[in-house]
Amino acid sequence: MTEQTWFNNPAITQEMWPSLVETIAMTFWSSAIAVILGLPLGIWLFVTTKGSLAPNPVVHQVLSVIVNIVRSVPFIILMIALIPFTRFVVGTALGWQAAVVALSISAIPFYARLVETALHDVSAGKVEAAQMMGASRGQIIRQVLVPEAMPALIGSATVTSVALVNYTAMAGAVGGGGLGDLAISYGYHRYQGDVMIVCIVLLVVFVGIIQLAGDLLSRAFDHR
Repeated sequence: MTEQTWFNNPAITQEMWPSLVETIAMTFWSSAIAVILGLPLGIWLFVTTKGSLAPNPVVHQVLSVIVNIVRSVPFIILMIALIPFTRFVVGTALGWQAAVVALSISAIPFYARLVETALHDVSAGKVEAAQMMGASRGQIIRQVLVPEAMPALIGSATVTSVALVNYTAMAGAVGGGGLGDLAISYGYHRYQGDVMIVCIVLLVVFVGIIQLAGDLLSRAFDHR
């Protein structure tokens, strides 16, 4: 029997890269879904608020309550509560595909709130100028609000993606796959510290890459 040495571990040499790919896939798909669905939800929240383009206190309050409820549920509890729905959507409650369902549902209201805040920061003078020129609500949203808020929207998407990386690690606690699952299975349950260290380093590097890419993209759209 050969002696096991640190970092010469089958869990690292054989399972680490597939787990990293799963973490990347979870983060990418859940971030994409959060942006695709969270952007219109955030716009809707902004448009229906008092003093906005189409104020509607009832609709705004209903949306706010739903968003706040979903945001207030801890992710690990939300993931367990969504198991029946996850099985219905992807056919299983285990694996990274199943984790994407809970990750997306958790991230959509989070990103929507960030979108709402970003749109509130757009200069009211630019909106008023577009209205004086006869622009419709849709034109104001598409041609004024979203372009002016684009750097902030990209920054918000970056923040959401980074948060989702953290959530993917938590998803590993309930069979979600990825680096979190590997770190818990080997680093915690089997006391293999080298696996834990490598998982942490990879997650830190991954978050750093996301943040750097988001910052560069945000600057590219910032014309101020």
